[in-house]
Amino acid sequence: MPSVPPLKWLMETQSRGVHPGLERMERLLAALGDPQKSLRCLHVAGTNGKGSVCAFADSVLRAAGHRTGLYTSPHLVDFAERIRIDGANASSADIEAGIMRLQEATSGWGEGNEPTFFELVTALAFDLFVRAGCALVVIETGLGGRLDATNTAPKLACAITPVALDHTEWLGKTLSEIAREKAGIFRSGIPAVIAPQEPEVEAVLSEVAWEKGAPLTHVRESLATEIPLGLAGSHQRLNAAVALAMISAAGYDPAPEAVEKGLAEVAWPGRFQRLFIGGRELILDGAHNLHAMRRLVATWREEYGDRRCTLMFGALADKDPAALLAELLPLAEKVVLVRVDSPRASDPASLESLVAPGKTAVHRVHTLSQAFREVFGSEKTVPKTPRSPVLLTGSLFLVGEALSLFSGGESVPRTQ
Repeated sequence: MPSVPPLKWLMETQSRGVHPGLERMERLLAALGDPQKSLRCLHVAGTNGKGSVCAFADSVLRAAGHRTGLYTSPHLVDFAERIRIDGANASSADIEAGIMRLQEATSGWGEGNEPTFFELVTALAFDLFVRAGCALVVIETGLGGRLDATNTAPKLACAITPVALDHTEWLGKTLSEIAREKAGIFRSGIPAVIAPQEPEVEAVLSEVAWEKGAPLTHVRESLATEIPLGLAGSHQRLNAAVALAMISAAGYDPAPEAVEKGLAEVAWPGRFQRLFIGGRELILDGAHNLHAMRRLVATWREEYGDRRCTLMFGALADKDPAALLAELLPLAEKVVLVRVDSPRASDPASLESLVAPGKTAVHRVHTLSQAFREVFGSEKTVPKTPRSPVLLTGSLFLVGEALSLFSGGESVPRTQ
């Protein structure tokens, strides 16, 4: 009987679930020869914006001539998006070889003691970064911070983006509890940068930083508007400022032209990403909690003013889809409700009643491909009269499914 392909084996470990704690991760890294000890890392936690901060930091450092590693999650289409080396996805050959080393390192581990999917992927990233000779590594936490697998990485500096209520089943029911988990990435003598926070969050972060002896920098102002950014939205100017402050805290001083180049050329799929389908504009955004959705609405107003959209919306049931949709409805002239391709998906029928009858047209579809056929049709030329932009949002799963459809392939299953 043929063996399971390495990537398939790794993806199947998602069934092991989420088990916060560092013991399994430390054991796994030791079995691999502790590759993380050779890394110099910038570590980013937070609820919203941490991926963008990582992308800005990586882009600026590469523009300054550093060979970087970038570790983020989840992926949208291709698993290799999680592990980028010098701006490019890790090769399939390197990933396969790395997974085989993971299999060998964990051979014989008893059931119930096996590392989780995220622990395995994090160890894989550390291993590949060392083998690729990455001078600096930018790491996004997966869940929380204190007990997250990424917290085993040695760090030069760290940052915490705005903290909001999310993953409350794991991190706590209040902002203070969640902030304390995020602050678990602080280390004695290692500088930490924090974005503007709710007062109760800032109080906790400041307290933990003082307790641990972590020098703290508060980013109060966004980057100047005259500096071009590769990502849309005024909130991205704050993310860029946090990224630059973290780079500086780590002891690096990129030349102004490298900063300008890195900020302008940064790319981060699924974050107000613009595409054109049959001459009609499509915006993809993976906002999936209330804080992120409010930022998305603000960005829409900045970019389009009072112009309304055709809204394609799908969400996971545990992300309060009703509240997310309520934020978006003022933007929509038409709503297409679609089921996300996930066992955790909310039922579009349960959301239809939220749309005021007669005020906004609403339609339910079973699949995203059906939604695209109905919204875009088969038109290949630009219409004579402009039509409303299409905004697809509510879940990174949904964005990944859309990007996969455009590429003509199938996305690799992923966790959000």
